[in-house]
Amino acid sequence: MGIQLNSGPLVKRHNYQENAEMNITPFVDVMLVLLIIFMVAAPLATVDVPVDLPSNAATPNPPPEDPVYVSVQADGTLFVQEQALNLEQLAAGVHAITGNDLRTRLFLRGDKTVEYGTLMQVMNTLQKAGYAQISLVASEELEP
Repeated sequence: MGIQLNSGPLVKRHNYQENAEMNITPFVDVMLVLLIIFMVAAPLATVDVPVDLPSNAATPNPPPEDPVYVSVQADGTLFVQEQALNLEQLAAGVHAITGNDLRTRLFLRGDKTVEYGTLMQVMNTLQKAGYAQISLVASEELEP
């Protein structure tokens, strides 16, 4: 005599019934293989195409014979060439030296301890005066 504890209908599961859970292991395996393939192939895609470029027959522009230097000392003192000026006089001083030629390239030299904001004020003043070609000058690094 047997006692049945479950009063509901018994469901018999056959071997041929599918499992309702998704098996993602093959998907992960395929993705890892694709990842490895792309990691190996990506550096090969950055190879430059060899191109035989024509030579440049133009001579390089010679450096200016009389460069115009705007210098900023560590204490913030401004100089155009060797003439000391303040920020308000800078545009007029540069115009006097360049002869109002706005195409003149200006070379801005700043002490390495000068604040970035001070150099930007000088550059903005020169740009507002109409000078678009302003180059920053740095000293060459000596090799030990």
